[in-house]
Amino acid sequence: MKIKNILLITLIIFLTNCVGYSSQGVLGTGVSIALDPRSIGTQIDDSIMQKNLSAKLITINKSYFINVKTQVLDGRIFITGKVETIEEKFKITKLAWEIKGTRSVKNDLKIKNKFDFKQIAKDTLITSQLRAAMITNKKIVGVNYSIDTYKKKIYIYGIAKDKDERSEVINEAKNILDVEDVISSIFLVEDLRVIKN
Repeated sequence: MKIKNILLITLIIFLTNCVGYSSQGVLGTGVSIALDPRSIGTQIDDSIMQKNLSAKLITINKSYFINVKTQVLDGRIFITGKVETIEEKFKITKLAWEIKGTRSVKNDLKIKNKFDFKQIAKDTLITSQLRAAMITNKKIVGVNYSIDTYKKKIYIYGIAKDKDERSEVINEAKNILDVEDVISSIFLVEDLRVIKN
């Protein structure tokens, strides 16, 4: 009897960890399960891919834990952050393609320049302003998007219910002061490989 209980608890913990990344809520990253149009199976697959990629990156270089951000949506991998050399960028792209289930890889890694506190503060402010605008805009389900800003360029990943919502998100980003470019990887529900019934 005890073994069955232990196995059940272990299974629950494993499933909670797989799905937990996708349910961090309004101020976290990832996509909210309650509003996520992907099936639970697709969410779990994406979460497993995310964890596998993160584990492989950390084994190569522990600094990637802080400097490299990854997002997996419907088998598509998005990579942002900073690395020291162009060779590292290519190596990470190759590694992402080796993850089982990968449908595409978009690598927006930048090569590091010297530390610029002013730039980091400005990028953080841009991200915060966009997050606030998305929360207050009733046409946008803000928790379905992840935002990264690097050198005044906003990278947006997520799932929109329709083209109007995707346009709203991009317009909100373009209206932020000092933004130089908006790079969006926003899928429509109809674009997803598996849609929740």
